[in-house]
Amino acid sequence: MTAEKSTDLDAIVVGAGFAGIYMLHKLRNELGLSVRAFDRAGGVGGTWYWNRYPGAMSDSEGFIYQYSFDRDLLREWTWNKRYLTRDEILGYLESVVERYDLGRDIRLHTSVESIVLDEESGVWTVATGDGAQVTARYVVTALGPLSTSHFPDIPGRDDFGGRLVHTGAWPEDLDVEGKRVGVIGTGSTGTQFVCAAAKTAAHLTVFQRTPQYNVPSGNHPLDEEYFSRLREDYDRIWEQAKSSVVACGFEESRTPAMSVSEEERHRVFQESWDRGNGFRFMFGTFSDIIFNPEANEAAAEFIRAKIRETVKDPETARRLQPTDYYAKRPICNEDYYESFNRDNVSLVSLRETPIREITPTGAVTEDGTEHELDVLVFATGFEAVEGSYRLLDVRGRGGESIEEHWGQRPSSHLGMSVSGFPNLFMVYGPCSVFSNLPTAIETQVEWISELIGTMEERGLARAETTREAEESWTAVCEEIAGHSLFPKVDSWIFGANIPGRERRVLFYFAGLHSYRRRLREIAEAGYEGLVFEGERSTAPA
Repeated sequence: MTAEKSTDLDAIVVGAGFAGIYMLHKLRNELGLSVRAFDRAGGVGGTWYWNRYPGAMSDSEGFIYQYSFDRDLLREWTWNKRYLTRDEILGYLESVVERYDLGRDIRLHTSVESIVLDEESGVWTVATGDGAQVTARYVVTALGPLSTSHFPDIPGRDDFGGRLVHTGAWPEDLDVEGKRVGVIGTGSTGTQFVCAAAKTAAHLTVFQRTPQYNVPSGNHPLDEEYFSRLREDYDRIWEQAKSSVVACGFEESRTPAMSVSEEERHRVFQESWDRGNGFRFMFGTFSDIIFNPEANEAAAEFIRAKIRETVKDPETARRLQPTDYYAKRPICNEDYYESFNRDNVSLVSLRETPIREITPTGAVTEDGTEHELDVLVFATGFEAVEGSYRLLDVRGRGGESIEEHWGQRPSSHLGMSVSGFPNLFMVYGPCSVFSNLPTAIETQVEWISELIGTMEERGLARAETTREAEESWTAVCEEIAGHSLFPKVDSWIFGANIPGRERRVLFYFAGLHSYRRRLREIAEAGYEGLVFEGERSTAPA
């Protein structure tokens, strides 16, 4: 590469959710760079802009599902219950944008179509959906790990005469009250929707692809005393979260399940069940639930027993009970299993009676039953992490696209950069840490901004990950995943929900504390795994 040419901006950020908002703040307000963020949505919030489906909320507790960088904001902001609703999360992010005057550099209703490197100059050109082209020295993609909706290909899908929607793009005008509703999928989103829609729909048919281990959320109203304690405990809360495995605001267990008696295991499980939260049940009860098959079965059978105890109809209870490992992303809801005791809710197991076709009036299963519907909801998840990148035309050295670079095996260095794509940084790319998202996102944004700050201070033009560093980090993620039970079940966290795709490792499973330690070590070693090139000779136009 030769000396770079003048650019329109120092940096471009793609996306305006948790990651894009904070990245814009760090680069513009703290580093003093000229920055613009683009988002195709009509407002900020990323996933939470689109998540309008009934029941949408976080399933990490509200006090941890936020930024930690502004302690004064917590003094001004409160919420109603233990978990944040979609509207509360969106309102919070909008308030951060207003607080830091970020809106003037966010372009909404503007999709990014391509991100292309001029290899000679080292400049990136970003083309937007309105025909504009903008150049920058740095590009940061903040696309979100769950933003590209997946629709299963079911015969007759396009013939349905009612409203057919995906939970990831819920229409603002759709209300399911009093309607005959079908929902396909019972992951985190699907189960949230079931709990909400069961209370208002004339009839709700739940098309269950795979039974899920559901734990109560323990959701409850909060009072001013709660917020007073929270503000006093601010520093300890964030210190604990950032030194933990999943950063969900509780102390993870160090006790192996089989090291205590059966009675003690039951007591611990029951205590966690009563308190609520899926991550707490998986990681806060015993230390080896995701590693030891015997410990995993103890937790799984406890939940199955709760299903049998809760659901009145024995046949429905049987179909709701999972038989595989308790090793998917943990789920919690206020009253999921209780919803199936309602007269207006029915369960169809697609393992036993798959959908044969969708008709203009509903869905027909293999047993010949036609389920008449006014609304058909696909809660069928996303092409996680990599999907949004595959929809963009991102081209680096030699014109190689990021899709060509990855093939069937998405890879990265630290979840943030890819060889052959200098000065292109990803927030929550493939092989990022498996953790509470806002805390992990904040970790990556701060690391990227510190790296860019170092380059600016030293007048360095480009930083590029080596192929060896990318391969090494991806191999580490694969090795760590192989020691757990996570890969032994079909799950979106391994891309197993996308037909025709090979199973792949998308996350680093050693925990946020380990990940943050590795980031510190790499930075202190002069950003090991990155090669710096050239001197910055010209300022932006």
